Amino acid sequence: MDLNTKQKGNLTELQCLAAFTALGYTVSIPYGDCARYDFIADINNKLYRIQCKTATKKDVGVYNFSCRSTTGNTVNNSTRSYDSSQIDFFATIIENKCCIVPINETGGRDKTLRTIPPKNGQKIGISFVEDYLLENQILKLKED
Repeated sequence: MDLNTKQKGNLTELQCLAAFTALGYTVSIPYGDCARYDFIADINNKLYRIQCKTATKKDVGVYNFSCRSTTGNTVNNSTRSYDSSQIDFFATIIENKCCIVPINETGGRDKTLRTIPPKNGQKIGISFVEDYLLENQILKLKED
């Protein structure tokens, strides 16, 4: 069965919630679907606003997700970027693993994460899934 965009987003959100919960963290969901974030994660008594986005496989080992939201109807659509006053992290699922990316590391439009290096050998500006795995990002938060 093919899922529509909303169903895919709901599935990504549930998988991210489950990943945080499986690590023993408390998550809270805002009432009424009116916040810019999907949930709040309580990590070591600090609250982080998490916005979930569905990653799309673009090539072998290359995944991309949008860092913007689109709302609208059949007549009018509106696209808005997120900023650090609204969320702290984007969360996504790549190869059944939860990744979280700090808002200040996204650049606005979209974010690409890789499981393998680029074929052209480029090293600058490349982001790897491994660095953004939930467990690895939480270790960084504990260091702060």
